Amino acid sequence: MLSIGEFFKEFEESLSLEIIAGEGNLDEILEYEGIVRPGLALTGFLEDYSIHRTVVFGKVEHEYLKSMDDETRVDRLSKVLPSTVPLIVITRGMTPLKELVDICKKNKIPLFVSQKETLYVLQKITYFLGRAFSPSESVSGTLVEAFGKGVLIQGDSSVGKSETALGLIVRRHRLVADDVVIIKKREGSYLEGEGAKISRHLMEIRGIGIINVAHLYGAVCVSEKANVDVVVKLEAWDDDQYYDRVGLEEKHKEFLGVNVPYYVVPVKPGRDTVLMIETIVLNHRLKKMGVNSAREFNRKLLDTIAKKQEA
Repeated sequence: MLSIGEFFKEFEESLSLEIIAGEGNLDEILEYEGIVRPGLALTGFLEDYSIHRTVVFGKVEHEYLKSMDDETRVDRLSKVLPSTVPLIVITRGMTPLKELVDICKKNKIPLFVSQKETLYVLQKITYFLGRAFSPSESVSGTLVEAFGKGVLIQGDSSVGKSETALGLIVRRHRLVADDVVIIKKREGSYLEGEGAKISRHLMEIRGIGIINVAHLYGAVCVSEKANVDVVVKLEAWDDDQYYDRVGLEEKHKEFLGVNVPYYVVPVKPGRDTVLMIETIVLNHRLKKMGVNSAREFNRKLLDTIAKKQEA
């Protein structure tokens, strides 16, 4: 959930925002993504006009309003800016018209003025709201970035997720989140993971306690967010369990409707799980480049069998 106060805090410096009216409503929640420019609506055409989204007034809207007589201006603004409008941003540092300020005060709509140009304001707000309203879910695990790929390490409690992640960090890979990972769906096609702010850069290691990775290993070993490219499940080795030894069958795990390559790595004393995960990531990168070692081996094997049969 995003409040108008959080919106203001986000852009107060980058957009040089100044609040003109509606200071008492900064705790209200933004419920809808996206923004609107009310140019066409100000002419009186209100069909499909959203009255629940952030409104941005640029130079065109400002000059058009100035060209109206006072009565018409009040009438058009009253229809375009009901109390359901969450907030208004005026760009280019333009002085808000008196009628606009009065309506904002009457309807308790926060009114901001930005010193930045309209296109820049639109781009920044659109991008921010798009990320803020992305579908998300919290999952248990540790997210690290290895060789430029995000690896979500999951498994039962005490199987060694954090210790494995720590081993990757020692090899100069990056920690993104430990214990709880917040996954968000970006642009409807890929996943991005991050940790809670309160536990950012922190890890819990049994027998040691809480450690700050950035302090111990340097800022180069942490990252605030990363894509979720691969999921690795660590599980205790089971002699009765069959484990894939070729890799022809590709498994996936779904988060928010997006399938992510999924690997199961059995853990037992003497097995280097850090090396296993590095190998998984490098092999995944090769597959993305069109090189699939398992399929290549299978093709050669079938060719050899076919030649022997012919002979």
